[in-house]
Amino acid sequence: MNNVENSDLRVFVAVVRKGSFSAAATELAMSPAFVSKRVGILEENLGVQLFERSTRRVVITDDGEQVYGRAQRILEQLDDMVDELQQRHSEPAGRLRICSSFGFGRKVVAPVIAQLAASHPKLQIRFEVFDRLVDTVAEGFDLDVRIGDDIHPQMVARKLMDNHRILCAAPSYLARHGTPKVLADLAGHQCLAIKERDHPLGTWRLHGRHGEETVRVSGALSTNHGEIALRWAEEGAGIVLRSQWDARAYLDSGALVQLLPEYTQPANVWAVYPQRLAGSGRVRVCVEFLRRHLAQGEQAGGAPA
Repeated sequence: MNNVENSDLRVFVAVVRKGSFSAAATELAMSPAFVSKRVGILEENLGVQLFERSTRRVVITDDGEQVYGRAQRILEQLDDMVDELQQRHSEPAGRLRICSSFGFGRKVVAPVIAQLAASHPKLQIRFEVFDRLVDTVAEGFDLDVRIGDDIHPQMVARKLMDNHRILCAAPSYLARHGTPKVLADLAGHQCLAIKERDHPLGTWRLHGRHGEETVRVSGALSTNHGEIALRWAEEGAGIVLRSQWDARAYLDSGALVQLLPEYTQPANVWAVYPQRLAGSGRVRVCVEFLRRHLAQGEQAGGAPA
């Protein structure tokens, strides 16, 4: 028991979280064979079997479940201790796992993360993008950079910048199908639905002069990727509801025009993280860095950067 290393506990926790040795190996930048070896050494040191292995899947044992809970607490306490020491010396260090959505993460967050790493070289940052809402706690992320105001009350959320979604279409589409005059007109148009993270497919909730209104939309095309929907809209395929930061270049060039400008959908940008990391120096530095750089990009009038 005295020979258990915290690095092996991290490997074990990653395998449980990812559900496979190969997925954990990818996350940890290790080979699957090395991950399997480290788990085997941990099992030997603990004197228990942590997983039932087969050619198709890995299933955690009852002993493994008990070790997983304890391992998470041990690693959290270790990370908290490191954070406290770092805050004394004002230089954040250690691992930081960050996630975001496909489009915003790639276009906006990723460049800022690269600048963060350059400014704080002792940080080891892993950044991942998804087309779904991430369970930050269960999936082991420290920070989610999220668009949208529907945030679980048990999470800590800090607003990074103001944002809202707007309705857009190409002049060619409007020439063929006409311009909607009221929100209810959208039901008779080709609308490009996006199933991306918090978007309910086919239901658009927008805020206007009379508060929130909901309209059911449909169309021949739908996708889980906002950039695809914008390209379809540019080609005249239909009406899209997209964040202003993403649509701005299309509007400036005239490729798209805004429709029903009195209606918008709040979609602010937030840094979301677990309560246990509320005092984390690494997370605090990252959130402040993101807030400052996104605000600078917003003031410059371009896509946040």
